[in-house]
Amino acid sequence: MKYILALDQGTTSSRAVLISHEGSIQATAQKEFKQIFPSPGWVEHDPQEIWSSQASCMSEVLAKAQITPSQIAGIGITNQRETTIVWERKTGKPIANAIVWQDRRTTEICQELKGKGLEPLFRQKTGLLLDPYFSGTKLYWLLKTIPGALERAERGELAFGTVDTWLLWKLTGGSCHMTDVSNASRTLLFNIHTLQWDEELLKILNIPRAILPEVRSSSEIYGKTNTPVLSASIPISGIAGDQQAALIGQACFSTGMVKTTYGTGCFLLMNTGTQPVISKNNLLTTIVYQIKDEVVYALEGSVFIGGAVVQWLRDNLGFIKNSADVEKLASSVPDSGGVYFVPAFTGLGAPYWDPYARGALVGLSRGTTAAHIARSALDSIAYQVMDVLKAMEADAGISIAEIRVDGGAVANNLLMQFQADLMGVPVIRPKITELTALGAAFLAGLAVGFWKTKEEAAASWKEDRRFEPNMPAAQVQALRHKWEKAIDCAQTWEER
Repeated sequence: MKYILALDQGTTSSRAVLISHEGSIQATAQKEFKQIFPSPGWVEHDPQEIWSSQASCMSEVLAKAQITPSQIAGIGITNQRETTIVWERKTGKPIANAIVWQDRRTTEICQELKGKGLEPLFRQKTGLLLDPYFSGTKLYWLLKTIPGALERAERGELAFGTVDTWLLWKLTGGSCHMTDVSNASRTLLFNIHTLQWDEELLKILNIPRAILPEVRSSSEIYGKTNTPVLSASIPISGIAGDQQAALIGQACFSTGMVKTTYGTGCFLLMNTGTQPVISKNNLLTTIVYQIKDEVVYALEGSVFIGGAVVQWLRDNLGFIKNSADVEKLASSVPDSGGVYFVPAFTGLGAPYWDPYARGALVGLSRGTTAAHIARSALDSIAYQVMDVLKAMEADAGISIAEIRVDGGAVANNLLMQFQADLMGVPVIRPKITELTALGAAFLAGLAVGFWKTKEEAAASWKEDRRFEPNMPAAQVQALRHKWEKAIDCAQTWEER
């Protein structure tokens, strides 16, 4: 009996998931690791701890499933995407902590580049906005700040990688310095049209070509394991960034298919097919995957505060003891009683990209209760997701037919029903929740013949529950109109 091992390296924990040919989860292991906050707005990880936590998960999952490494047909990697690591080629030692995707230390660098009028160039070539979120300015900062790093990079002594590249390097004993197109497309350095590192952008950011990994497809054999953690030579055969992997795990292989991940924030991707769509509505254009010669693109939008608004109700207001209690409290009233909550605690993400917006709670009356505020908090997640989905429809010229959902908050039936009502299309919750790992497994399995076609791999995706829209169109329009007014309040509070 053969299996695929998916390594799901996330922002707060590493996971290993063992997946059968039917797409069922045989065993999982998870280990959290330390979050490092050296200064306000700075977030770091220890790359060695990322590796050790991932390695221990691999050992644990094999022990749990009682299988030997020789029973693994291939390994797939999926990862937190823009986190940036630089290490010495000779020793494999990192020259600094990893700078995490959430880190904002390069804000001024991005502002300088915008001031020079360079954002349209970056946007056209990479599909991204000039934002500290992405890896390019993080790498620039490391090479500029660490004494001698730039010179060493020019001499070819240093290697840069996102987390997938770092894990591949460690798994192969330093013989593979590679990434895939989905991760490369999140660096601000990769031309998503030519599928090459872009010399003009490298020159602007003063990044030597010698430090960059080789870019490969998302589904091929990159190398074989050469590590004491696994006593067999196993092909590593699939790589994709976590949000792209979730779209693949949701079997969204057709143009126009959409997935929404409801986590602390919400991440939305729409498959736009083999042509990149450059957004007019502040969405990102990204590569989902490359399988053989087929390159598939997506529009991506993110909501900063999704499930985090429920944590805020719990921790800051004390309305609930556990996050799961919010559904019961919110369901105790028929609606929000005219209350609208814009949880712009850290500004607004897509499609607004407004760092000056602030949280707003409007429409309060003497009759407002904790239940109404809880209901408005849940509603706010659905409204923000709706804003991104509507922007996607406008950019792609595609009407969304259904929304496939994953993440912790999808257990909330009230939220899922309201999302279906607002969008006027079915919201579909799948049986398997490990969709990021499943996506990485699909890519790895296709490369080694574990599954013969995408359709065969996708057959393991099964529907758990479908939420059909049932709210009258006039009522939806009225709700949307009030939400737009609430957004205006959040955006006009701070002086610009």
